[in-house]
Amino acid sequence: MNYTLHQLRVFTVIAEKLSITKAAEELNMTQPAASIQLKKLQDQFDIPLTETIGRKIYITDFGMELYRIAQRVLSEIETIHYHSQNYKGVLSGKLRISVVSTGKYVMPYFLRDFLKENPGIDLEMDVANKRKVIGSLEQNEVDFSLVSVIPTHLAIHEEILMQNKLYLFGPGKDGLAIKGKKDSRLFKELPLIFREEGSGTRFAMQQYFHQAHIRPKISLSLTSTEAVKQAVVAGLGYSVLSILSLKNELKQKEVKVIPVKGFPLHAQWRMIWLQKKQLSAVAHAYLQYLQKHKTAIIREHFSWTGAY
Repeated sequence: MNYTLHQLRVFTVIAEKLSITKAAEELNMTQPAASIQLKKLQDQFDIPLTETIGRKIYITDFGMELYRIAQRVLSEIETIHYHSQNYKGVLSGKLRISVVSTGKYVMPYFLRDFLKENPGIDLEMDVANKRKVIGSLEQNEVDFSLVSVIPTHLAIHEEILMQNKLYLFGPGKDGLAIKGKKDSRLFKELPLIFREEGSGTRFAMQQYFHQAHIRPKISLSLTSTEAVKQAVVAGLGYSVLSILSLKNELKQKEVKVIPVKGFPLHAQWRMIWLQKKQLSAVAHAYLQYLQKHKTAIIREHFSWTGAY
């Protein structure tokens, strides 16, 4: 047996992606190079690791056994590297964070300087819908999750990062006459674009409509903030979105704030983690960094929201 760590790494990504092309993209390799590494690994076993049916690649039972072993081996190799760095006095390890989709406009600013100060830290940040984010936290797959709505079924700690203000937005060239209609009755007429069920933005909207005893006119339901923004820009309707997600569109006058009594809606961006979670040295250091620097980060990067 003469396989290499590189071959094992390529194989694990192929097993996860079930695609040589997608694995090559993730590993910054060409597709032929990834195929060669898979072949070199396969040549050392009499039992097939993969099988191709049609145009799809599948992992055999033996291949899955090798995949699980390779994961453990590669994890231990990472541990050796991190420990060697720590012995030299360099904070080293992985920081794993899951972020709800709108949080991608927030989280990078709370990570940038911390990662610059600690180059030995590897970041794994997954941006997904709320259900997946909470699932990864519940399964202890991440250190922290960034959310605006706290899961009620989990025992968690939280660190409030900043305010999340939600406004009613319309297309920059708004042809709908809304003069004089500044209260919640406006929503009976506006074609509204909603996020999908389960999103924090939709939750905030539904709470508002429930309290105002309003049945809104729902035009569309879309699965991402980007899709909602483009639909508003195109003039398909109006939506309630975090102002943090619309900095560029507001600057370019592709959208505008529609003033309505009771708006903006207020929520909080919260970093949460399981109460029973034993934070790693890296996670603990990051939490301390947030507590110390979050006010300065907000002032530097988000003060523009005060104009609205």
